[in-house]
Amino acid sequence: MKRLVQVHPDDNVAVAPEAIPAGTVEGTLVLEEIPAGHKAALRDLATGERVIKYGFPIGIVTEPVKAGGHVHSQNLKTGLGEDTALEWQPGVSAPSAKVGEVPVFMGYRRPDGRAATRNEIWIINTVACVNVPSQRIAEAAARELVVPGGAIDGIHAFTHPYGCSQLGDDLGFTRKILSGLVRHPNAAAVLILGLGCENNTLKSFLGEVGTLDPERIRWFNAQEVLDEVEAGVEAVRELAAIVSKAKREPLPASELVLAMKCGGSDGFSGITANPLVGRIADRLTGWGGTAVLTEVPEMFGAEAPLFSRCDTGETFDQAVAMVNEFKDYFRRHDEPIYENPSPGNKDGGITTLEEKSLGCIQKGGRAPVKQVVGYGEQARQGLGGLCLVQAPGNDGVSATALSASGAHCVLFTTGRGTPLGVPVPTLKIASNHALAERKPGWIDFDAGQLLDPGADPDEVTGELMKVILDVASGRRQARNEVNGFREITIWKQGVTL
Repeated sequence: MKRLVQVHPDDNVAVAPEAIPAGTVEGTLVLEEIPAGHKAALRDLATGERVIKYGFPIGIVTEPVKAGGHVHSQNLKTGLGEDTALEWQPGVSAPSAKVGEVPVFMGYRRPDGRAATRNEIWIINTVACVNVPSQRIAEAAARELVVPGGAIDGIHAFTHPYGCSQLGDDLGFTRKILSGLVRHPNAAAVLILGLGCENNTLKSFLGEVGTLDPERIRWFNAQEVLDEVEAGVEAVRELAAIVSKAKREPLPASELVLAMKCGGSDGFSGITANPLVGRIADRLTGWGGTAVLTEVPEMFGAEAPLFSRCDTGETFDQAVAMVNEFKDYFRRHDEPIYENPSPGNKDGGITTLEEKSLGCIQKGGRAPVKQVVGYGEQARQGLGGLCLVQAPGNDGVSATALSASGAHCVLFTTGRGTPLGVPVPTLKIASNHALAERKPGWIDFDAGQLLDPGADPDEVTGELMKVILDVASGRRQARNEVNGFREITIWKQGVTL
């Protein structure tokens, strides 16, 4: 029998797991067809009344809706104001797991003590002018040095359109993201390729990168060598001789840094995939590990339940400041603060930004918020809990920022589907069966099973955790790795010379 799903006992709307025609559904009269992922009123709603989903308001009714009526853009609008003004009141964090319950994965121990899940050589170019040479270096070196089952997991170049003719924050953002990638533990060694006349000079960029193991980094300007591809391949050969000595060893899962991201969300994302990832965050942080969350504009309207979990007043103030600074960014560009959700989100059943945000933050579970870091900055190790990273909601920009924050893997939930991949394994978690069946080449895990009768959330969480540990251990590749989908996108705010 077709049914409606009430997400929270206080909700006055319910979601259709599949398209429901007009008629009686489990004792509820549905007045009109409700598309899959969309909402139906559970009782009469008056003009000006707040619609409740996830136990929180997601908008204001603009015209009367009868019980069983379709609640969407035609009768629901955002109720958000301009600024976030909250007072810190400590919330409830996730329960801690017992030490004996911490599983292990087969990872790499770097000389500085950090854990890694891949043993790769990365090529980072300071400027777009050497994008093609850096790609050719990576391709030639990989053909020569990477073999199935070998010690080197991959050799990859991450190109971008920036590094010259940039000013102010834009140049700073480029340096921060690229330096974060250079410092990433999955990059066992790095070749930095410059041109020689760009704004992002090797000298200034290396200053941003900071101190690194000299054995594991090489750099040169293409203008200063006879053949930059030959010189690059030779540099990678030197690095490979060092990197190939690394061996996987058992490491506690508490050393993992997992990033939570959503893209192409639909009406099921906040019911299946996002809460599933939230339960992963709770397990990981319960063991002492770190979960990372960003997409700041998709925190708008959900600040109260998320920020109530900040561990200190200082962390709370940093989180509120991060949100308000983002709203100022919109105003500086004369753009509406609440120009969200996207057309695809609305087709999938999401109506307002509050609804999207409250579904989005499900990915953070109930983990305590222990740190807030800026764009391009890395999560501080050893703190555990949830780390909030300043970055926009755009999939490429935010997922890249999560990589630069030091995440070993991005858990990417989606209801509409996307092939996007970033430098680290990007596990795609479908919110519904239809997507998982339609795009098996993109999807790593089907969270739609949580809508199946009798589904056990704990069992499904355990299944996903096993996939994550298999990927972390190198026993399995994420679909983006299999497909060769690895790219970076850098946030641009200002002018170009």
